[in-house]
Amino acid sequence: MHNKRVLFIFIFLCLFQFGRAQKPAKPNAVEIHNQIQKLNFLGSVLYIAAHPDDENTRLISYFSNEKKARTAYLSLTRGDGGQNLIGPELRELLGVIRTQELIEARKIDGGEQFFSRANDFGFSKNPDETFEIWDKEKVLADVIWTIRKFQPDVIINRFDHRSPGTTHGHHTASAILSVEAFGLSNNPERFPEQLQWFHPWQTKRIFFNPSVWFYGSQEKFDAADKSNFVTLETGVYYPALGQSNQEIAALSRSCHKSQGFGSTGSRGIDNEYLELINGEALEDKTNIFEGIDTSWNRINGGKPIGRLINNIQEDFDFSNPSASIPALIKAYQMIDKLDENHWKPIKLNEIKNIIASCTGLYLEAVASDDQATPGSEVKIKIEAINRSSIPMELKNIISYPNKNTTEINTLLDNNNTKHLKINLQLPDSTAYSQPNWLKEKPTTGMYQVSDQKNIGIADIIRGVKLEFNMLINGISIPFERDVVYKFNDKVKGEMYNYLDVVPEVSSRIIDKISFFNDGNTKKMAVMVKAGKDNLKGEIRLELNKDWNVFPDHIPFSLDKKDNEKTVYFEVTPPKEASETNVKSVVTLNDKKYEKEQIIINYEHISKQQVLLPSEAKFKKLDLKTTNEKIGYIMGAGDNVPECLSQMGYRVTLITPEEINTRYLSNFDVIITGIRAYNTLPFLKTRQHLLLEFVKRGKTLIVQYNTPDKSLPDNIAPFPLTVSNDRVTDENAAVAFLAPEHPVLNYPNSITAKDFKGWTQEQGLYYPNEFDTAFTPILSSHDKGESPKKGALLVAAYGKGQYIYTGLSLFRELPEGVSGAYRLIANMIALKTPETAETQN
Repeated sequence: MHNKRVLFIFIFLCLFQFGRAQKPAKPNAVEIHNQIQKLNFLGSVLYIAAHPDDENTRLISYFSNEKKARTAYLSLTRGDGGQNLIGPELRELLGVIRTQELIEARKIDGGEQFFSRANDFGFSKNPDETFEIWDKEKVLADVIWTIRKFQPDVIINRFDHRSPGTTHGHHTASAILSVEAFGLSNNPERFPEQLQWFHPWQTKRIFFNPSVWFYGSQEKFDAADKSNFVTLETGVYYPALGQSNQEIAALSRSCHKSQGFGSTGSRGIDNEYLELINGEALEDKTNIFEGIDTSWNRINGGKPIGRLINNIQEDFDFSNPSASIPALIKAYQMIDKLDENHWKPIKLNEIKNIIASCTGLYLEAVASDDQATPGSEVKIKIEAINRSSIPMELKNIISYPNKNTTEINTLLDNNNTKHLKINLQLPDSTAYSQPNWLKEKPTTGMYQVSDQKNIGIADIIRGVKLEFNMLINGISIPFERDVVYKFNDKVKGEMYNYLDVVPEVSSRIIDKISFFNDGNTKKMAVMVKAGKDNLKGEIRLELNKDWNVFPDHIPFSLDKKDNEKTVYFEVTPPKEASETNVKSVVTLNDKKYEKEQIIINYEHISKQQVLLPSEAKFKKLDLKTTNEKIGYIMGAGDNVPECLSQMGYRVTLITPEEINTRYLSNFDVIITGIRAYNTLPFLKTRQHLLLEFVKRGKTLIVQYNTPDKSLPDNIAPFPLTVSNDRVTDENAAVAFLAPEHPVLNYPNSITAKDFKGWTQEQGLYYPNEFDTAFTPILSSHDKGESPKKGALLVAAYGKGQYIYTGLSLFRELPEGVSGAYRLIANMIALKTPETAETQN
């Protein structure tokens, strides 16, 4: 069992170290010296919160860069329930983006990244509501798993477990679970299935990290009694780096681009505060590691290693780092002989990287293509160079996942590049490259990860890699490298992608939601994509028996990898209202393929392949639409325009810069996307034109915005105040305050049934104060709260109609919620009586 633990931890760390970067690290002498200092510190800090962006990057950077502690952030969720400021991806795909943004942030501030299986289902008002949807026992197990794996000396919570209802329920839930895990992670009777990999662990102390946000204002925070707090001076300046701790933290924070959290660095004295929640009391209120041995002395047999690394650190030659190699090799051997299963693999991995950096050892494995399929052969070009006078030999290369060994036995002379070629045969069983937490079907509250070892791992687990076995100064040392794909961009220069293992074939139903309102047969497009050359197969649609599809299957052939072909099925709905989930299934050589390949490719994160079931929804429902031409101003990313097009509307995406009176005359309705006024500063300068558009007899529909200074004073033609009011229970009963209003009656009769089956919040950021010119249409509320009347507000202005809605249409429409389609059709059709008569 001991060897099993060591092997697993070693593999895990290698995955983290090499799976988190595309371009190879090329540290300078200052960075190498910092790595040696970190090698000599055996203390750890785990920061715990609920979402991407909750972490305090100033503290993570401070502990990692100033204290040299092993520092990590455990985010219970991957941020799947939020909004996206950089594109249309929501839910699982947004979670993939935010996962990568956290990984990029940790590269900057020096931390590591972990997650639980909790699914970010959206806002909740208290932890009780959160635990109704999360499986509390499983999330608690994941927190304890992370603690036992990481073995933190200190835990820091972003949020206060004692103040439920004062912040997002996920926030308080993260603190509650952290406090519970602190008391249970050392109990072998709790989650004993974890103990085949890790021992029980007792963290020394757990803290709460109060902030200005927690106190409500800077004034209240400054006035608070901090005499019992630990005070950390985090405004450190690192002369060797030329940066302050705050500047590093700001760069890390700015990685959260999908949330618009670009941050400006600051300089000078800056304090962070910690309140001790549990654990041993402190006498020194500036040292959270008090009483914890963070030296090599904490390991049996580690004392001489510490002395040696002290000497390496003191004698380091910044002009010739390779002078440290003999001592580093000796330290590597001493660490390798330790009988210890936690710090040993961590420090072996650290010292290997230092040895490679000091010698300028560069090892790279580049595939001839960026994709491969299981069972295929991958041609790999290898570059190996030793840029030092240290004797070095490349003995052999072991390729994974097939574990084949290629003997090399080549000396690496100083600055003499060796170029080699090998062919790597992928087994038929090679796993596809995809986020491990999306391989199994999730629930609303939890992702499913059956393999215990994979729980909490941040990145895609990439199994195609090479192990270079080097002989350095006569000592054998292995180095792992992922197989990558490298190319030259004429503008950006050298670019890297990972080698992705892709399905032999994938398919995509083009329209994720399709309506058959008139009962007629429609042609439905399905795109087939080749993952390798020379494919012949057939594709079919699987749907409910009361729906008819012709033909039963369609044969296809694709000559080249990445080629695509679109085929068309004729689908006829039943006579009665009906809904069916549709799946496209491709058959190749009697093997079925049911996945859609989605590529997420933004410059600030690694390119990601996501494989999801190739599915769609076909709906025959009672939906009537009118013939308006719609202009849509996109704010934060959403898929509403595509949904409107599916309804039969003519939709044009417009930008604020295009808005003028003449251009607006082309449209009957203008709709602003979610958070449009928050994300498009220039839109404020065009608001008067939009209101004039309404006054002339047209309709403006404004979807929700968050209440901040970006909102124009004239966001509506009459006074209206956006608030934080929301109804998080998507099943909350809805009362009709104006049942005779046209928006509830034409062209569709809206009833309580239209609010059944909603997903992830009924609505958010409702106005709580509004002029009497507005007619509130709906009222609903969460349990124990007063009715909220700002979900849908309508006001006649001039000859037209102004509508403000906080209803979560941006979520309901892509999910195919029938009532949301019927209601937005009525909003689009709304006219003043005078205008309706004129247009008729």
